[in-house]
Amino acid sequence: MTPDNTPQAINRLIRIVAALRSPRGCPWDRDQTPASLRRFLLEEAYEVLEALDQEDITNIRLELGDLLLQIVLLSRMFEESGLFGLSDVANGIADKLVLRHPHVFQGTDIGDRDDLDRQWDRIKAAEKEGGKRKGVLAGIPRRLPALLRAQKVTERAARVGFDWPDRHGVEEKIAEEVAEFLEACGNRSPVGIENEFGDLLFSLVNLARFLDISAEDALRKTIGRFQRRFEFIEENLREKGKTIEESSLDEMNLFWERAKQSIP
Repeated sequence: MTPDNTPQAINRLIRIVAALRSPRGCPWDRDQTPASLRRFLLEEAYEVLEALDQEDITNIRLELGDLLLQIVLLSRMFEESGLFGLSDVANGIADKLVLRHPHVFQGTDIGDRDDLDRQWDRIKAAEKEGGKRKGVLAGIPRRLPALLRAQKVTERAARVGFDWPDRHGVEEKIAEEVAEFLEACGNRSPVGIENEFGDLLFSLVNLARFLDISAEDALRKTIGRFQRRFEFIEENLREKGKTIEESSLDEMNLFWERAKQSIP
């Protein structure tokens, strides 16, 4: 780590982005708009997640920089429009953190983690529309990945008491949803199958919440393992002079079992 020169480093980045957006700057950067950056913002956020999954410290640092660039660029665009700048963004989140943590910055008492979560939700609700209370599920972005959105929805509902007393209730619900899904498959109703499959996934997300597991992270890591193991199969087949298309299922299964031993 270098000595703490965070203000200087941030100011340097701000100056570089301003230069890139200036009339004598980079045509590509000048042409960007908040709408055009949406794709890059999402991509960079997912690349940070992938670096975190890989526990690659160097790559985490680099990907966080790429994500920071998107924030600085967006802030610069709105500053050019006379709306707000990066300092407004930073002060806004700083004010919000102080407001939402009275137990830290105002010395108020707090009980357990559930009390803390309820306090957080009350403060967030009071912030919306000048203090007008909205629905418990209001404010959860509809563009979130489905598993992440499902878990946030169930967390909010649980905080107001709409929940099972323990995970055994969820386990029974999962068994019920499996039976209903299989029944829908037997009936060959496309709409029914889709609905019941969705109900089953939603129940599994609820179980993940009870077990303090992120359903989104769990599935993302499983996909990553599958991809690495499948690439192991392809690599071993290439070494035998074969492509995946030319190989039998038995051959692929043989290397799959080896991949499971080599790639946890």
